Amino acid sequence: MKNLIVAILVVAGLILSSALFVVPEGERAIVIQFGKIQRDAAGEVQVFAPGLHFKIPMIETVRKLDARVQTLDDPADRFVTAEKKDLLVNSYVKWRIRDFGQYFLSTGGNTQQAEVLLKQYINNGLRTEFGTRTIPEIVSGERTELMESALEQAGIAANELGIEVIDVRVKQINLPDEISISIFARMRAERQAVAREHRSRGMEDAEKIRADVDARVTVMLADAERNSRTVRGEGDAQAANIYAETYSKDAEFFSFIRSLEAYRRSFRNKDDVLVIQPDNDFFKHMKTNQKP
Repeated sequence: MKNLIVAILVVAGLILSSALFVVPEGERAIVIQFGKIQRDAAGEVQVFAPGLHFKIPMIETVRKLDARVQTLDDPADRFVTAEKKDLLVNSYVKWRIRDFGQYFLSTGGNTQQAEVLLKQYINNGLRTEFGTRTIPEIVSGERTELMESALEQAGIAANELGIEVIDVRVKQINLPDEISISIFARMRAERQAVAREHRSRGMEDAEKIRADVDARVTVMLADAERNSRTVRGEGDAQAANIYAETYSKDAEFFSFIRSLEAYRRSFRNKDDVLVIQPDNDFFKHMKTNQKP
């Protein structure tokens, strides 16, 4: 009898434990009975919040779904612009489950499957937006408008999955390597051409400045030479006037001074030799001053 009671209690405990289920914080649960999602009296899918709940053992199964905000961050994809140029775009998506019943029916509750489908919707929206814009428009300031349009399109499409798309962000936009090399080579050639043009203009301007300076220097030297000759002529004229006035006041003394100056210049060096006749006028004052 005791063994029967123990057995009954064990079976009851097992049945009771299988009838209980716990939903952790950050998750929601739905109950499936015979392959169908359980609904309430109003026909809405029964979604169990975090806590302890009951189900019919052996008949109902519980599927727990993550209710937190998820991040879809895949490798960069290739998109084509309005100019038929390829771009490598790296983006990410913030999403969460909006309708747990629809989400389970669309994806089987598989997060990876949901993200594959969501990625397709996001890429379609981005491809449409990139296809209507040029590279300068994308880079220069329309990225915000592009992301808002992609978010709107993705949100409409994601409703079929029971997903709410919270945000779509373009993290990075790059050119493919083969296009980048070609663009950089063209940019380098253009910069080199501009540099050569600037150098040519600089050399031309330098030659003009140098020629202008040379002309000014030539004019200044000519003016200086003319002024020096004028000053020298005026000085010579003044000197001639002074000599003439001096000569007119005392011609003999002036002649004597000039002769002394000539003697000094002629016999400055002891090695100088002067061969002239004694009765030459050069020794006129010497002869006058000689004693008989």
